[in-house]
Amino acid sequence: MNSRRDFLQKAGLSTLAISLPFADPLSAMNFEKEEKVLRVAIMGLGSYGTRVAEAMKDSKRAKLVGVISGTPSKIETWKQKYGIPAKNCYTYDNYHQIKDNPDIDAVYVITPNSLHKPHSIGVAKAGKHVICEKPMALNAEEGREMIAACKAAGVHLMVGYRMHFEAKTVEIVKRQRAGEFGKTLFFQGLSGFMIGDPTQWRLNRELAGGGSMMDIGVYSINGARYMLGEEPIWVEAQEVKTDPVKFKQGVDETITFQMGFPSGAVASCLSTYSMNNLDKFFLNGTKGFAEMQPSTGYGPIQAKTNKGPIEAEHITHQTTQMDEMAAIILDGKKPLIPVDGEEGLKDLVIVDAIYEAVRTGARISLI
Repeated sequence: MNSRRDFLQKAGLSTLAISLPFADPLSAMNFEKEEKVLRVAIMGLGSYGTRVAEAMKDSKRAKLVGVISGTPSKIETWKQKYGIPAKNCYTYDNYHQIKDNPDIDAVYVITPNSLHKPHSIGVAKAGKHVICEKPMALNAEEGREMIAACKAAGVHLMVGYRMHFEAKTVEIVKRQRAGEFGKTLFFQGLSGFMIGDPTQWRLNRELAGGGSMMDIGVYSINGARYMLGEEPIWVEAQEVKTDPVKFKQGVDETITFQMGFPSGAVASCLSTYSMNNLDKFFLNGTKGFAEMQPSTGYGPIQAKTNKGPIEAEHITHQTTQMDEMAAIILDGKKPLIPVDGEEGLKDLVIVDAIYEAVRTGARISLI
C-alpha cells in the first residue's frame, strides 16, 4: 500500500509540475527587472523649463515630480498641468527644504546664468543631484566652486548638454574616434540667430554674464572639442558690434574665434545674436568629412559624411537626455561624451579665454 501511495503522490507531483508554468525555478526568473526612475524637480519654469517638462512625458527613466519657482501663478499652473503634489512645490526662498523630501532625487536648474552657481550649490547642500543648464556658470572660477560643493555633498553635477546624446551626433563622434575621417584637421562651428525682445534676461549682463557667447557660442566650443576629440591649447577672438543700444557694454553681439589643438587641427567658429540660419558643424579630415546642418537646434538634426547621409530616428533631445542622465545617476553608466561638471568647466575655461582674447587682441594660451 505504501509503495502504491508513494507512486500516486509522485505521479501527481509530476503532473502538477507540468501544468504549472513556474514549477521550473529557472522559468520563474524569466521576468523583466524593473528599472529605477529618477524623480526630478525643475527649478525655473520658463520656456526651456517647459520644453524639458514636456519632453519628460515620454521619458522612461526620469519623471517630473516637483517644481521650484519665484512665481506663484506658474507653480499653480504646473501643479495642475503635470499633476505635481503641493508638498513638492517650492519657491526660491524655501527650496532648501527639499532636503527633507525623499520624493525628489534631483533638481534641474534652468534659471538665468548668474543664478546657476548659487542655486546649484543650494541644491547640492540639500543632498540632491544637480542637473544645470549650460553654461554651467558665469566663469571657470564659479564652475570650480560648484564642482567642489557637489563633491563635498556626494551628489552628481551634470550639465544640460543634450547634444551629447543625440543619435546622429554620437554616430559622427564614434566614426571620428574610429579613424573613419583620417587625421582630423579642421572644424567649423557656426552658432547664431537674431535675438528678439531687447528687455529679456539674456541681454542683461548681470543675469547672462555676457551675450551670444554665453548662450549659443558654447555649442561651437563644445562641438569643436567632441568632434575633434581634443582639448584646445590656444584661442584667438574678435568681436563685432553693430547695435550698441541693444547690445550694451559687456553683452557681445557677434564674436568670431579660433582655437588650436595639440594635433595641429584648428577650429574656426562664430557666435552671434544678429544673424539667422547659422547652425552648422563641419569636420574635415585626410580621409573624409562630416557635416551637420542644423547641428544643435531642437531637430531633426541633419547629418552626412563623404559616404552619404546619416540616418537615425529623431527623438526629442531632452527626452533622450533625461533618460541617459537617469542611467548615469542610477546605474553608473558612462556616456561616450561626458556631461559632468568637469566637462562644463572645460567650456568655461575657454569662454574666459575668448573674452580675454577679445579684450587684449592677443592669442591666449590654454596650457
